[in-house]
Amino acid sequence: MNGQAPDAALIDRFLEMMAAESGAAANTLAAYRSDLALASSFLEGGLAAADAPALERLAHDWRDLSRATVARKSAALRRFFAFLADENHRSDDPGTSLPRPGAARGLPKTLSHQDVDRLFTAIDERLARVPLDPRDLRLAALVELLYGSGLRASELVAIPRNAIAPDRPYLILRGKGGRERLVPISDRARAAVAAWRNHVAADRAWLFPSGKAHLSRIRLYQLLKALAAEAGIPPERVSPHVLRHAFATHLLEGGADLRALQSMLGHADIATTEIYTHVDSSRLVELVNTRHPLADRERRRVDDAVQAP
Repeated sequence: MNGQAPDAALIDRFLEMMAAESGAAANTLAAYRSDLALASSFLEGGLAAADAPALERLAHDWRDLSRATVARKSAALRRFFAFLADENHRSDDPGTSLPRPGAARGLPKTLSHQDVDRLFTAIDERLARVPLDPRDLRLAALVELLYGSGLRASELVAIPRNAIAPDRPYLILRGKGGRERLVPISDRARAAVAAWRNHVAADRAWLFPSGKAHLSRIRLYQLLKALAAEAGIPPERVSPHVLRHAFATHLLEGGADLRALQSMLGHADIATTEIYTHVDSSRLVELVNTRHPLADRERRRVDDAVQAP
């Protein structure tokens, strides 16, 4: 990928994805475009194909900028390279070579249990219509897999037609960086997939086909935002990433082990998974207050005081 034209085309596609995924404001998209275009110009049109040394030269060029500006530029480029890896435009993600100037990492957006119930209520209402629209079966399968298994959008839309078997409660998935992981598939999700698959021609390669390929991530975002509006939830609050975060947060609330969660989410580094401990801090405080040995000692002291004459 040499020359500025490929960079420009890929930047356009990335910004289109950003707008669909998070409903990014026009000013945010303009800032991302500016940061990516400047980086592409510095690298003479070789941003999309940049390796670690090239990015180190770029970071050196930022040495006189403020920490906040460097943090913003690094974040824009890291998201761009993650997008390129997800879309198979490159087999690696060099974003780790970019500086992290100590900016605090934001907590992931998530949904409450009540929000999730509202989404599934809206789906149930769709499935109760007569005649049944097969596209509603597709939507049910998509949401069950997103919230029930924590799949990334890119992983979900590219599932092969027969990858999920009715008698096998897991899916072997190749995710970011080509890493394989075992993803549990709930009984609900397998039932939803089986109902939808009956409407997918046997000769189609994908579980969620569209045209000659599979459903696009942008179309997935659009479907979820329309569902959110039906459920009375602001559409900007719902995306595939948000449902993935809800999957992780609600599992942790239910007592899931952090290492098991790391495996299910496909995180290479447990530090990435640990952000969910901040989301669920109230439960962790409760655990310390109720499960710690000193908590038992305090309860015994109080009981003894109450029973003393």
